[in-house]
Amino acid sequence: MPHINAAAALQISVLLFALPAQYFISQWYRTDSAERIQVTERLIIASWSISARSYLSPEVWADRLKLWVSKTRSCLYVELLILHFRNWYYGENKTRSGDNEAKPHSYFAESTHVHSPKPEYIKFRVGQVIIHRRSGYSGVIVGWDVKANTLEEQLQPRYSPVKQDLKDTPHYRILINKANGFGKSTAYVPEEEITVVMGLEVVYHPDMETYFSGYDGSKYIMQPWLKKLYPHD
Repeated sequence: MPHINAAAALQISVLLFALPAQYFISQWYRTDSAERIQVTERLIIASWSISARSYLSPEVWADRLKLWVSKTRSCLYVELLILHFRNWYYGENKTRSGDNEAKPHSYFAESTHVHSPKPEYIKFRVGQVIIHRRSGYSGVIVGWDVKANTLEEQLQPRYSPVKQDLKDTPHYRILINKANGFGKSTAYVPEEEITVVMGLEVVYHPDMETYFSGYDGSKYIMQPWLKKLYPHD
């Protein structure tokens, strides 16, 4: 495919704009002043509608940024940028809707610091497919904390009085398999509530490609940016 520089792009834009501009001018001089005003109003309304859909929509910008990142995934800085943007934008929406899972990226195993060294008592690894023992849903691990990492007032209602000690055990962030029809898209659970399963390759979730590049037969393969956060998994 030939390379198009800025000058060539500008020339093409001018040529493409010339025909509709010529038509608009011809229509302008064929009408009286009242009709000219109506034509101008329709043009302004149509232009605003297109601009609002194309440039003022957060969803459109999020999709464009994600597509750009997919082409430059080897750059750690860019990967972290899209992760921060996604967590900020969608996290704000979830918080307003009352989802307790949505918190700043430093909570719920979403911290961007390098998890090294890895304690020996962390049993599971990022990329492994799990089954939740009580709820029965399947999913894939995308992060872990050595103990529950969130605000204390949010932890209290999560566990009964007899299970408050679970707060000090390893916790994992899970992308929940959409095929389960569970309703939630993510979970943050203690180690004792999940078990790893083998041979269950397919996990359907819209963020899978953000975190993983494939499957090696035993677990999902982390994207380079995620591997740098969990170098021992």
